Amino acid sequence: MKVHLRQRKQSKKGKISLYLEYYKGTIKTDEGKTKVLRDYEYLDLYLKDNPQTKQERQTNKETLELAKSIKAKRELEIKNSQHGFKRTGSQNADFVAFFKKQRDKRSDNENTYSNWDSSIKQFIDYAGEQVPFKLIDEAFCEGFKDHLCNVKKASGDTLATSTISSYFNKFRGALRQATKQKVIPSNPALDVELPTVRTPKREHLTAEELKAVSKEECRYPVLKDAFMFACLTGLRWSDCQKLTWSQIVESEHGWRVIFHQQKTKGLQYHDIPENAIQYLGDREADDERVFKGLKYSTYMNVALQRWMMKAGITKNITFHCARHTYAILQLQFGADIYTVSKLLGHKNLKTTQIYADILDKKKKEAVNRLNRIEL
Repeated sequence: MKVHLRQRKQSKKGKISLYLEYYKGTIKTDEGKTKVLRDYEYLDLYLKDNPQTKQERQTNKETLELAKSIKAKRELEIKNSQHGFKRTGSQNADFVAFFKKQRDKRSDNENTYSNWDSSIKQFIDYAGEQVPFKLIDEAFCEGFKDHLCNVKKASGDTLATSTISSYFNKFRGALRQATKQKVIPSNPALDVELPTVRTPKREHLTAEELKAVSKEECRYPVLKDAFMFACLTGLRWSDCQKLTWSQIVESEHGWRVIFHQQKTKGLQYHDIPENAIQYLGDREADDERVFKGLKYSTYMNVALQRWMMKAGITKNITFHCARHTYAILQLQFGADIYTVSKLLGHKNLKTTQIYADILDKKKKEAVNRLNRIEL
C-alpha cells in the first residue's frame, strides 16, 4: 500500500485542504475492467492559497511539514500492520451514490426529481463521480456553493440565486439524511450561508425596439433568426437550438411547434404567429435542425450585443431576454396572466407573475413622468 499526500482547493476563499490518499492496488471487475482501489484520510489541515506575506509562507511551511509527518507515521503504521484501512467505515462510502438514492425517492414527482437530478449533476461537475463522505467538510461545502455561484448557463447568464439555493439545499438535505442514518456525525453544510435570494432584473425589448433590431443585420443570420423567433414565440435558447423540422407542424389554424421543453420536459403545443414564420427559412428534412449553426459561444454573445448596439439599444440583452420580451409583450397587448403562463410552459403561476409586476412598474413609471409638468 502506498500513501500520497494530496491537496484539494476547497473554495475561492483561498483554502487548500490537505489529505492522504491510500493506494491499495487494482482489481478486475466482473466486466473485465481494471478498478483502482483507494482510501482517503482528511487531515483537517489547510494551506493558504497564493501566500502574500512572510508569515503566511511560514505558516504554510509548518502546516505542510506537519502533514508530511502524519504521512510518515501512517506509512510506519501500515508497515507494522497497525493500520488496516479496510472499507468498513461508513464515511468511506460514496456520497454521490447516496445522493442519487435520495433523488430516486422523489421519482413520483417529476419536477422535484428533476431538481434533485440537476443538483447532482452540478455536484459531479464540481467534485467528480465518486466522493467519500470523509472528504466533505465545511470548506468543501463552501466550495460547492462557490461553484454554483459561478456556473454559466447556455444563455451566458449565471444561475439565479433562487436556483443556487434550491440546488444547494438538495445537497444539504442529502447530508442531513446521512446524519440521521449516522453515516456521518454531523452535517458539514449546516452553517454554510447561501446568497440572498433576489429577483433578477429581466431585461426585455419594447415593441419599438423589436422593430428596430429586426431592420438591422446581425453578423450571424442564424442568430438573428433564432432570436427574433424566440421573441415572437417565447421559446428558450435550448428549445430553439434543438428544434427540428419534424416539430414544425401545419394545422387548420396555421403553424405550430410541438416539442418537449428542454428545461421542464413538458410537452408543449405552441402556435406560431405569422410574423415569426419568416424567420424559419426554407423547410428541410424532418430530422434537420431549423436553426442550423446556432450554438452557445462567446463570439455569438458578442455578436448579439453588437447587433443590439447597431439598433441603438444599450441594454444588456442576452438570448434569454427574447423570452422575457415575449412574455411582457403578450401581457402588454392584453393577454391574461394565466394564458401567458400556459404559453411559457410555467408550472407555477408565481413564476409568470414576475412579468406582470414588471409591466405594472413600467406603467407606474410612465404615469409618474407627468409629474415633470409644472402646472
